[in-house]
Amino acid sequence: MKTNLLICFLSFAMLSFGKEEREIIRHIDDINASSIQFYHNNNLVKSYEGFVKARSLSDSIQDHYGYAVASFNIGNIYSLVENYKTAEESYLLAIQSLNQTDDKVLMAETYHNLAKIYKAKKDYAKAITYFEKALSFALMGGDTVEADKTKVQELVLRTRLNLCELYIDKNSLNQALVGLLYVKEHLKSENLSTRLQAYFSYVNGLYYARKELFNNAQINFNSAIGLLEGKKEGHLELLSNVYMQQSIALAKSGKSTEAYLALLEYNTVKEELLNQREQKQDAITKSKLQIEEYKNNASLANLERLQQLEITNKVKKINVIIMIATVMLLIFLIIIYIGYASKRKLTQTLKIKNNELEAAKNEALKTSELKTKFISNVTHELRTPLYGVVGIASLLLDNSNLNNRDRKYLKSLKHSGDYLLNLINDILQVGKMESNKVELQNVSVDLKSMLEDISNSFDYRLVETNNKIKLTIDDRLPERILCDNVRLSQILINLIGNSIKFTSNGIINLRVRLTSLDDASVGLKFEIEDNGIGIPKDKFDAIFETFSQLKDSNINYQGTGLGLSITKNLIALFNSKIDLKSKEGMGTTFSFEVEFEIDKSKSSTEPQAPNNQIERPKEKYEILVAEDNKINQVVTKNLLEKQGYACTIVKNGKEAFEAVSRKKYDLVLMDINMPIMNGNEATEAIREFNKTIPIIALTAADLEEIKQMYESIGYNDVVIKPFDNYEFFQVISTHIQNSRRGNLKLIKAS
Repeated sequence: MKTNLLICFLSFAMLSFGKEEREIIRHIDDINASSIQFYHNNNLVKSYEGFVKARSLSDSIQDHYGYAVASFNIGNIYSLVENYKTAEESYLLAIQSLNQTDDKVLMAETYHNLAKIYKAKKDYAKAITYFEKALSFALMGGDTVEADKTKVQELVLRTRLNLCELYIDKNSLNQALVGLLYVKEHLKSENLSTRLQAYFSYVNGLYYARKELFNNAQINFNSAIGLLEGKKEGHLELLSNVYMQQSIALAKSGKSTEAYLALLEYNTVKEELLNQREQKQDAITKSKLQIEEYKNNASLANLERLQQLEITNKVKKINVIIMIATVMLLIFLIIIYIGYASKRKLTQTLKIKNNELEAAKNEALKTSELKTKFISNVTHELRTPLYGVVGIASLLLDNSNLNNRDRKYLKSLKHSGDYLLNLINDILQVGKMESNKVELQNVSVDLKSMLEDISNSFDYRLVETNNKIKLTIDDRLPERILCDNVRLSQILINLIGNSIKFTSNGIINLRVRLTSLDDASVGLKFEIEDNGIGIPKDKFDAIFETFSQLKDSNINYQGTGLGLSITKNLIALFNSKIDLKSKEGMGTTFSFEVEFEIDKSKSSTEPQAPNNQIERPKEKYEILVAEDNKINQVVTKNLLEKQGYACTIVKNGKEAFEAVSRKKYDLVLMDINMPIMNGNEATEAIREFNKTIPIIALTAADLEEIKQMYESIGYNDVVIKPFDNYEFFQVISTHIQNSRRGNLKLIKAS
């Protein structure tokens, strides 16, 4: 009986306490609602008084939501009267309480207003952090059933636009573009406020202005002005910002008159804004004084009221302490169990997802490796027969008995082979650029001779297109500079080739002039100008994209669309950027500026060999060639014998090993991919007993793949097929002479 009475008593006490608490919460909600109405009617003191009361009541019964609403609105009041420090404190109190609730929307609004304070203080790092938090909570809040979808969507878009504005200020244009595209998409499908649409146009205009796309910027600024012109009330600050940015953009684009007119509009709107602020300032000052007076008068009364309320609450708590302890213990145990079960389930899910991600990552890496290996293998297989095609064509062209028709056919054949080789190199270059494997090498270069050689290399294509190349070099150009001649040549060849492709019966100007000069370095500007078909302005960015080509309805321009993309990336390796000027029907000019070191180690009084003239050896040097392809055997042997070298051919690495074991050779040209024993195995075997004979890898494999490992195998150097004859014989001569002088670097197989 006693037990039943005790249970009944506890149940009645719990119900009574719960009912009373619900009444207080309802009262708090009513106070907050009426205070919000006072705020909207600009009765700030009444509004402040109500929110303070609501916050005190909420704190007494641990009503986190009521406390958060009151603190949030108190922060708004302090922000309105420009007391930003106290406003920030109120927002932080609201966030602290909201952490105990599920109201994601109010959390998002609080972070958004907090971010605006830091934006006004120009603390952009903190502003971005708070805007990002606001966006995160707003996106979560939009999924709740009770959420006002339009209000949440406005908050999401407004927050994204604030972030975009800050990203643009930090020059993080890619992040800004992502946000702008998101907002643009939702503005199409939602019936949102005029101010939000105008704000989007303003921020979009800022983005285009920063990208120096001033026409697009003006379109957006004009759109914002059109949306705001008839609705200035409440939008003067945004409108003044629009006019200011429009004026700046017009000035940068060279439209000084329009810029001045926009500046006049800015001054007019700014004056209206200042007048409006002056009118409000008296009300703000008065509200500040009234709020401070209320705080001083109410502080003692609030303290007494809180103390009285605290005593009352203690009495209530004593009456129900046993019931609360029992209920809390039960709830605590349930929460622990639910948390444990949830955590266990989440851990299992994460484990499965991690395994799936790991598998996907491994699959992606495998696919990437297969792609790289496939490209490398295919290009190797293409280079090997191309070596034969280009080599035999070159040998036949040296035959003085050819008639004009046959010589023309052979030149066409060699040109086609060279075209295919350049195509293969372009494909490889794209792969290297993507994996950041391209590094510049500094060598001593006679730039004037190199430019003349590059110009002469286009003779055949110039005849085909009836064009001419005019080379203009600044007389102050130093005799020799240090640079990566291969990459620089590739840049110029790509740009000249592009000009020839889009020009007929015209002139291609290659100019090199000094921009700076001192004892150690020289600044050069390279210009490639043609009078061809030109490039439309809207295609300027597109032509530098990989696989992009300029289309013309009447003409078919062949090519892969890789040349200009590679050229842009190569110029970036020289810490420069490509500049493009063009007008349709008037021609195109590509230019870039690079600074080089001056090579003073080469004396101007030293005799220089004629450029690209191959010097015949003074002795009959014996060279062993290991090559399994019969056509390539013929080409290599003819090249060597024609230059005055004695040549012995073997068809695999095993025969090369045996030949070097039996006889002394001055140099070995070793192909890598051969049957029975490949070049790497043969070289390692030779290095076991002969560490001084020069061994050159003569291969169609990609140089970047083997240059990191060739010394560890035992090679002295690498030559890629098809090769430039001059460079080929220079490598052979250098290593034979170093070997004879005892200066050859000793190579040991690992």
